[in-house]
Amino acid sequence: MRVLLVAIAALVLVLDQGTKAWALAALTPGQPVDLVGSAIRLNLIRNPGAAFSLGDGRTWLLTLVSLAILGWVLVAVRRVDNRGWAVPLGLLLGGAVGNLVDRLVREPSPGQGHVVDFIDYFGWFIGNVADIAIVVAAGVVMVLAYRGVPLGSRHSAEHADG
Repeated sequence: MRVLLVAIAALVLVLDQGTKAWALAALTPGQPVDLVGSAIRLNLIRNPGAAFSLGDGRTWLLTLVSLAILGWVLVAVRRVDNRGWAVPLGLLLGGAVGNLVDRLVREPSPGQGHVVDFIDYFGWFIGNVADIAIVVAAGVVMVLAYRGVPLGSRHSAEHADG
């Protein structure tokens, strides 16, 4: 299951960074392009905050939160022994790394970089492929938790430690 998880994470990361590179090359800030009328648009921004531009002045804190999520997922990876958890954790890992890459390497400075967002949903918020992966992962995790599906068996946790 770890191979599936890592493959999904890698696919999300490649899609996220590839679409961000495309958006930076093809779109102009302040000039939205309608996809589905004005409901779904391509609208390039550089977001220093989180969803809904929360935390604009705390980009470094968002970087630390991303690193904490990444650490939790990497610990959880050792216990995953079913596809139900491998898929959302792969999505979460890929999405978290995708936005973390922006925070680490994009302007204005390392650790405070602005995330490239370009998918505008109904004028409510603008996101990217990493955000889609994170939201889908959160939904699947909620369903798995509600159903009581364990992350892994006791045997897989003991095997990972030994």
